[in-house]
This record gives sequence, structure tokens and C-alpha cells, in this order.
Amino acid sequence: MNRQIVITGGGTGGHLYPMLAIAEALVERGVARDSIVLVGSARGQDATILADSRFARRLLGGRGLRRSLSLSATLSNLRAVLGLAGALGNALWWTARERPRAVVSVGGYAAAPSAVAAWVCRRPLVLVDVDTTPSLTNRLLARLATERCRAFAGPGGGVVTGAPLRRSIRDIDRGVEERARRRRQLEVPIEDGRLVVVVMSGSLGARSVNDAVRALAEHWRDRSDVTLVHITGRRDFDLYRTPVEGDLDYRVLAYGDMTLWWALCDVAVTRAGALTVAELCALAIPAVLVPLPGAPGDHQGTNARWLDSRGAAVLVNDADLTVESLERALVSLFDAVRRERMAESARALGRPDAADHIAQVIERVVR
Repeated sequence: MNRQIVITGGGTGGHLYPMLAIAEALVERGVARDSIVLVGSARGQDATILADSRFARRLLGGRGLRRSLSLSATLSNLRAVLGLAGALGNALWWTARERPRAVVSVGGYAAAPSAVAAWVCRRPLVLVDVDTTPSLTNRLLARLATERCRAFAGPGGGVVTGAPLRRSIRDIDRGVEERARRRRQLEVPIEDGRLVVVVMSGSLGARSVNDAVRALAEHWRDRSDVTLVHITGRRDFDLYRTPVEGDLDYRVLAYGDMTLWWALCDVAVTRAGALTVAELCALAIPAVLVPLPGAPGDHQGTNARWLDSRGAAVLVNDADLTVESLERALVSLFDAVRRERMAESARALGRPDAADHIAQVIERVVR
């Protein structure tokens, strides 16, 4: 029987896309596609994102825990624990039956059942930490792991590999001529001479970021030197879809294919999740980072401060985000020399080969 390699995580795109990147890297290194199983959550985006991957997949029940002592949070957490217990039972049964060659956890609540099952069934467990602050799941399992791959150096050891990126991102050409060509090929081309700012704050969007960007579009309505691409996320799109009249090229989208927008932007405004930070560094994109407040372990704040301290991004805290603070941060990057310096600083931190490095670690474990 062709024993499998399980890659587990999920609940958010920040876990799912690294899973796919690792799976594709293993295939590129000669691992049979049908011997890789992706295990995610039955909730959230997992079914949609993993459906097009052409890998076998399993979706388990359960949900994440809410970090609150309120009555509603306590009841929600009790239901979450029951759901995770059921998922653990499912994972134990499957792991004991299939005896996979290894289980690879990228973190998140959806990874916990399969990762624990690997330890119980004495199967090799590889942890992949994509944030500067590892997920709660991976922190709890660190002592049980056979090997640990880390996006950033930190306490607890492990191999520093970087965060895994999909090939569709790694292969983006951001040369000057290619960016100009991409802009001309849009359904509504971007005029030469405009500086392109792309705002993306997650698949659902972030109200604080969206409000500030919309206010900035109103403030900049007479600017003829800027294209502002505002990707609002699905939840808030209808609040911002009304055009802003004037010389500003202001484009509002509910969803954006980032392989397109990263390829042609001059500056990005984003949250500071691990995957986004890894993409910005690998592609050398100057950025304004607005970390999500209250993220577990403040991992987004840690990511953003790390880049800001190395000149690879500008940090604006969510609590300080206004039209004025956003304008100051962006205008500071309108200077071509500063953008180039920031791009070089980001490039120095990027690890575009991270997925292949992680695949090599997995291969060593399963030999």
C-alpha cells in the first residue's frame, strides 16, 4: 500500500495556502500526488480552497476556542471542545488504520486532532511555524514533534526555513517592464505615470482599514498621479462600492487575485499575517502594515514590528489608523529612492525557497 503523508491545518487561508505550498513542493520533489492527504476543517474556507487542489482531502469537525471568560464564550468553547473531541476520535481511527509516513502540522485548531493522533499512534510529526509567534496548537505540540520548521528564528529550536509560498506567488515577475505590461493588459488599463497602491486586508475585509482607505480616496479625489485599488473583502464591499468622482483612479473590488495585483503594484497596504508578510518579502513589495489587533499571541503585531525594525515595511497600529496617519505612511513611500531601499530590505528577508526547504525536512523524516 502507498502510505501517505498528511498535511494538516486550516480554519483560515493563512494556514491553507502554506499547506498547499508544501504539498506542491513535495510533488515537485517526486512524491506521488495521490500519496498526499490534506486535512482541514469542515468549517470556514477549507472546503472551497482545498477543492481545486487535486489532492485527497479530509475535513474534520470542531472550531477554535474563544479567548474570553464571558458566558457566551464559555458555552461556545464547550461546544468547540466537544467538536474537537469528535474530530480527535476520527483522526485517531484514521491514523491507526492508515499509518501515514508522517503528519505535518502548519498550526491552527484544525491541525490539533491529526497532530495529536500522530503522537498517539507513534507516527513522525513535523511542525511548521509560519508566524513569528507559533500557533497555540504548535506550541502545545512542540515537545512531541520529530522535527520543527520555523519561518523565523526563535526560542525552542527548529530549522529556520521561512514561510512556504505557492509557486504561483513565487513565480511572479515584478520587473519594471512586466509591471507596465500587466497594467496595460487590464480590462481598464492603468495610465502610465500613476503610482499603484493596492489595499488588501483579508478575504472578509477589515472595517478600520476600509474606512480609512475610503476616507483617503475622498481626500485624494483630485490626484491624477495615483491608482488606488481597494480590495474590501466580501463582507464590506457594498459599503464602499460607490465611485469617488474626480481625477483619482479609484477601483473597488470585493475580491482580488493577488497573483495579479502583487505583480503590478508599487506599494501595498495590508494586515500582517505570516503568509502576507512572506509574500511581500519574497516579492520585495514596499508596504504599510496594519496588524490585526487582538490576534492570538499578537503574532501580527510581532510580524509587523519585525519588518518595520528592519526597514522592510512601515507600521501603523490599528488603534492609530486614521486618514491622516495612512496618508503620511503612504506619501513617505511615494519617493522612488525610499521605495527601492525598502524593497531591497524586504528582499533580504524573503525566503522564496521555503516550501522546498520544508519538503526536504519532511523527506529526511520519512526515510
